[in-house]
Amino acid sequence: MESVTLAYEDGIAVLTLNRPESLNAMSQAMMKSLDGQLVHLATLPGLRVVILTGAGRAFSAGGDLVEFEEALSTGKQTLLDYLRYNMGVLQRLEDLPVPVIAAINGTAVAGGLETLLCCDILLAAQGALIGDGHTLYGVVPAAGATVRLGERISHSRASDLFYTARLVEAETLRDWGLVNEVVPPEQLMARALEIARNISHRSPEAVAHIKFLTGSRSRSPDRQGRIEAELERFALHVEGKDLARGLTAFKTKQPAQYT
Repeated sequence: MESVTLAYEDGIAVLTLNRPESLNAMSQAMMKSLDGQLVHLATLPGLRVVILTGAGRAFSAGGDLVEFEEALSTGKQTLLDYLRYNMGVLQRLEDLPVPVIAAINGTAVAGGLETLLCCDILLAAQGALIGDGHTLYGVVPAAGATVRLGERISHSRASDLFYTARLVEAETLRDWGLVNEVVPPEQLMARALEIARNISHRSPEAVAHIKFLTGSRSRSPDRQGRIEAELERFALHVEGKDLARGLTAFKTKQPAQYT
């Protein structure tokens, strides 16, 4: 059975971390499966949105520390290569040209949190616990968490999660600005699909340009350059078809049809 499964319908892909017996711990097999599914997404016709969730009672309990220890026993470089590969997989997730919705069905810690931070919109089930957890077992984050978490919430709150390794309720993280919404567990996927369908009816060309402009690759200290980048992307957008479709819809007062 695949460690990460993929379902696809009407432009919406659902990726499910599928090792419920181990709380979806991110083994090398799972990371390779996730990598393969992310590559496959690029071949799907009409992809508009991706939903990422977990099977069972956890989103992901983080890296598989048994595998970490086994890798380290064969030499430092083996573990570093392992971690660099994982970093690349999560970067591929963050770089997807379509919005990614995380449907956090349960506990997300360490590598689970690092994965969430590569998603655009975070929905959580009531009662879900989220945290960093690396320091609990003497591990340093190695997939971008120290950068991405501080881009989402304040330095002091990120420091709280990093240093204490405590798990925090999704409701609190919603108040902190990390989680968008908290919903009853039985409504989680329905709400994720509702948001995904809303996005899928918007201009895919405009959405892709906005994702580029707001994504990590475009962030730099040059604030004015980032502002001017909007005009550069608009110039590219004019070459597409959706702007004309949108303007026609506005003029005729009919819903825009984006294909």
